Amino acid sequence: MSRRARHLLLLLVATVAIAAGAWALIHFGVLKRRALRQSDLSDIPGERRADPDLWTRSLEKVKEDRGDTGNVALEIPPELRHYEDRHWFLATQVAEVRKFNLQRCQDFVDLAAMIERGEVVSVPAVTDTYILFGVGARVDGSAFTRYVANQNLELNDEAGLSDAYVRLESAHAKLQRQISVLQTQLGALKKGDSTKQDELQKEITARQQELKSNDAEKAQLNQYYEQHYGQSSGSPESQPKLLRDYESLQTLARNFRGRSLNLDDPSDRQALKVYLLSSLRPQALKILEEIAKAYHDKFDRPLPVSSLTRPEQYQRALRKVNRYAVLIDTPPHSTGLAFDIDYRYMSGAEQNFLMIELARLKDEGRIEVIRERGANYHVFAFIDGQRPSDDLITASLEDAGGSEKETNQAEKTEAKAETKSRTAKKRK
Repeated sequence: MSRRARHLLLLLVATVAIAAGAWALIHFGVLKRRALRQSDLSDIPGERRADPDLWTRSLEKVKEDRGDTGNVALEIPPELRHYEDRHWFLATQVAEVRKFNLQRCQDFVDLAAMIERGEVVSVPAVTDTYILFGVGARVDGSAFTRYVANQNLELNDEAGLSDAYVRLESAHAKLQRQISVLQTQLGALKKGDSTKQDELQKEITARQQELKSNDAEKAQLNQYYEQHYGQSSGSPESQPKLLRDYESLQTLARNFRGRSLNLDDPSDRQALKVYLLSSLRPQALKILEEIAKAYHDKFDRPLPVSSLTRPEQYQRALRKVNRYAVLIDTPPHSTGLAFDIDYRYMSGAEQNFLMIELARLKDEGRIEVIRERGANYHVFAFIDGQRPSDDLITASLEDAGGSEKETNQAEKTEAKAETKSRTAKKRK
């Protein structure tokens, strides 16, 4: 091989090595950012722990290879399986909402208000017994919106609202000019040039659709911010609700666990969303801590918690990638009483122990629970530690996707048992 060929070969190898190294560095950086999203929260002033390495060690413990230890067959208790009527599971949780007339969160603004009122409390990213493992993994740094009538309405302050109107007016004028030019071109064509006519007509139709969308967006702003213009009073009550919502969220962001966040900064918005999702009602947090302690005491591992409170807005976005995220009018996670435990890294022995604990809590009437195939145990805590009555659950079936005419689950179970008993007697 000539000197020139060797030189080219070495250059090629070096280039590939550099490219591979750069890819690995970028890939590692992305994974690290995802994994440390909750750990960043624990570093905020007021949340710093005496042990700064707890997050890293806890994450390693969760993912640690179990080897052959605890490699036993799974034994799923009936308490963690679906009822004969699958709607009964969701209806039980809807019934709890009815029982206490609980506030649910439609969006992040609602969730922020619940935190401000003390209805839900912040959950640390990591403790000695549990770790938030994937909470808020799907959030981004997009602008905060209000979720109204299945629509996302962007929140603005005074300046942002003014900019939005200017942007829409400018886009509207531009589209009208484009349509006018295209229509002139279409009118100037000879009758025989059908191909060009079709192309221009398609472009005109596309611009007209954009114009309709522009008009709809402006109408939406007028509808939800209509109180803004023509107000003589400067009091907060005279402002449109969406402006007050933005100011409320901004107030929370300015005092974010001892740190000030900027709602105009995408990374700060993302951090705030993760913080909001890291919350639960105190009654649910108490159950989580009890389960986590039992699991940690037995296996010396932190309990991985993959989901806590989720607004309906976030629930619907999550549904696109998680078919277990239900889309009923009262999603359990929107109440602040539900949380998910991730079992994908657990051994059979760990899962069996955890399922026995969850079954015990269900038998005591303190929780509703199910083992989902999506590698989660879904846990729903009851406010007063008492399961809603069967009558209230039956009345909630329709809201849970079932029918009001469906038979009470307890009656169905009892009737089935009686049928079995009669059949057994006949055989004797």
